Amino acid sequence: MARKKISIIGAGHVGGTTAQRLAEMEIGDVVLLDIQPGLAEGKMLDLAESAPLCGDDTRLIGTTQYRETAGSDVVVITSGVARKPGMSRDDLLRVNMDIIRVVIPLVVAESPHAVLLVVANPLDAMTYAAYRLSGFPSECVMGMAGVLDAARFRTFIAMERGVSVESVETCVLGGHGDDMVPLPRCTTIGGLPVTEMISRERMEILIQRTRNAGAEIVQLLETGSAYFAPSAAIVEMVESIVKDKKKVLSCAAYCHGEYQVDRLFVGVPVVLGAKGVEQIIEIALMPDEEAAFRRSVQSVAELCHKVDTLL
Repeated sequence: MARKKISIIGAGHVGGTTAQRLAEMEIGDVVLLDIQPGLAEGKMLDLAESAPLCGDDTRLIGTTQYRETAGSDVVVITSGVARKPGMSRDDLLRVNMDIIRVVIPLVVAESPHAVLLVVANPLDAMTYAAYRLSGFPSECVMGMAGVLDAARFRTFIAMERGVSVESVETCVLGGHGDDMVPLPRCTTIGGLPVTEMISRERMEILIQRTRNAGAEIVQLLETGSAYFAPSAAIVEMVESIVKDKKKVLSCAAYCHGEYQVDRLFVGVPVVLGAKGVEQIIEIALMPDEEAAFRRSVQSVAELCHKVDTLL
């Protein structure tokens, strides 16, 4: 059976850590690309030299050349700048649009049948831009957000109750930002409803911490942003695609009327398999959930409108 090929565009902390996780799990052969000479090459050589100790046998390539990514099954787009102090979301959008406008055509030229997984921020807008620029079927383009947001929510719930994170299951809808919509009603601990175990007041605090989780880490680090959890979220999605596991995961997917959303990428639960987003799962929302979801969708729509003006 031929080994799958996964390419990561951008060899920063998120890209490099993703490459490490993929290699050590032997999910597929990994190409790490960055425009900075030596960065991807150095990280992948270092990673290759760890293989005898870690016991993995993954083929690894570090490069500045897109031809090395040819024939990729999955391409992960981590390239882009992080939001800096004083930078508005519009500023970030313009900067990362300039990057993604260059990256996507080069990726598509080498891997016209790949699944694109976008990680660059603002996430929902960059995923929409990648879709527009690639010309790919909508099911083959998605954004990594809901898996990360749900993992953070699960973490805070497990901390609150003093239980294993493995016992907590949840779902987060909407855009990847301050107005994301964690769903306590769809959250369980060991199969039991979390609403029976955590008060509404405490839950609101955990929801707000989830929305601010990325900023909290930026504030603590002072000179960087999160990469361990984002890379783990990427790998969760890549594994489901490459192994055709058909996991139900939240991600930024292109809606064709689902949840009354049309022609936008927004966080919803999906079935992820070899063909990408193979199904969007719709659930009925309570009035307060519906209202919060509509606010989040509106924020995404405003950003995507700005993308349209920049393309």
